[in-house]
Amino acid sequence: MRIEQSATRDFTYPDLARAIPVWPTEAITVAAKQPVSDESLRITRALQTTLDTEELLETFYKEIKKLISYSGLSYSNIPQGIEYTVGKAAPHACAYHLVIAGESLGELRFTRRKKFTDQETMVIEYLMCSLVYPLRNTLMYKHALQMALKDPLTGVNNRVAMDSTLQREVELANRYGTPLSLIALDVDRFKRINDTYGHANGDRVLKSVASAAVSSIRSTDIIFRFGGEEFIILLSNTAEEGALCLAERIRQRIQAGKYMCNEAMISATASLGVACLNKGENVHSLFSRADQALYRAKSEGRNCVKLA
Repeated sequence: MRIEQSATRDFTYPDLARAIPVWPTEAITVAAKQPVSDESLRITRALQTTLDTEELLETFYKEIKKLISYSGLSYSNIPQGIEYTVGKAAPHACAYHLVIAGESLGELRFTRRKKFTDQETMVIEYLMCSLVYPLRNTLMYKHALQMALKDPLTGVNNRVAMDSTLQREVELANRYGTPLSLIALDVDRFKRINDTYGHANGDRVLKSVASAAVSSIRSTDIIFRFGGEEFIILLSNTAEEGALCLAERIRQRIQAGKYMCNEAMISATASLGVACLNKGENVHSLFSRADQALYRAKSEGRNCVKLA
């Protein structure tokens, strides 16, 4: 049954691949007057040269464009946060939801000014079989890289990610003269929580603290687990007043949290130190001042925010 070209079709591999031989693929020729099966092999070889998703899609776009006249290709994978477009969007589209072994790989759209013919969509669908495995490989590689920069307990960024990100953001702020702030956060008396309720419940408290901080910050802010019960929050384009306001909001949200341990209710508080980047300051100095402010917060009663 023919589906309207504006609708998104499910492109499931290998089910569709098993159905392809019923098509007269050797009789289908493309612009180069080569059988589409030969072109598929050539495209497959071209796609096996990269593990970068955007580079892969750009290569696929260029290779298909040699065979089928169209203006734009767009790809969307919401779970991995990928939205990529190459070429120009146009009114008519062939859209496919890519699925392999029950796993969704996202949505792929081909667009142009006039409708695609049945012959053209047949060729596109045949040639997409050369894309699905290389695409899955790039997505797996991207996911592995992301996981290498995540703290496995709390799900926030880890210290490896922090080192490179801080250096980059401090350099950018100094270059363009934009404000930058850093918050150092430490859970108060965390050893007592571990000793009283056990390490498993201590882990639950850490996850809840991280969740409270994540829910308080903006999409442009970045949180890292520095180690143990300490977290670092990087606030780009944020000066002193905004950084103090955000730190206080995080402190209040952590204090308001209650964490069940069997029949007991665990409460936690946090001390926070805030430092704002001075002109020409380096990463080490900024981090050191935030850490000193955190030390003051802990030494002056805990559960408070101090400015460097």
